Amino acid sequence: MTSAKLGAIVMTGLLGVYLTLVGERSLALVASSEPVAVAIGSLMLFLPVVAAWGIFLELRFGLRIEKLGEVLKQENAWPRFEFELRPSGRPTKDSAEAIFGKYREAVEADETNWRTWFALGLAYDAAGDRARARKAMRQAIALGRTS
Repeated sequence: MTSAKLGAIVMTGLLGVYLTLVGERSLALVASSEPVAVAIGSLMLFLPVVAAWGIFLELRFGLRIEKLGEVLKQENAWPRFEFELRPSGRPTKDSAEAIFGKYREAVEADETNWRTWFALGLAYDAAGDRARARKAMRQAIALGRTS
């Protein structure tokens, strides 16, 4: 088990404990006869539900990415990036743009191939662009389910 997966499990467990405690306090407020306490308790019950839904979506996203990654590992097709790195370990802007251009062209050549979207997502992630990485990975997941 990777340290990232272990960290996700531990944090999910801790958040589960927190949400349980908030839920119990919320029910206590709802059970009181004070109108303001009932209103606050009702709103507090809503927050754990939203948090649990968010955790579910994030874990499902991670598991689906992991599943696609396993397919690439079995095919020995994991993308390799030749970034020129700064002293901080992050890619230089020029080398990142060159890599992105290569993978963007691959996506444009075959927009229905989840493997090219996955590789583009990995390239964005390696350069620290999490928003674009997640968008590309969502597309890879959607296409991976249909293939």
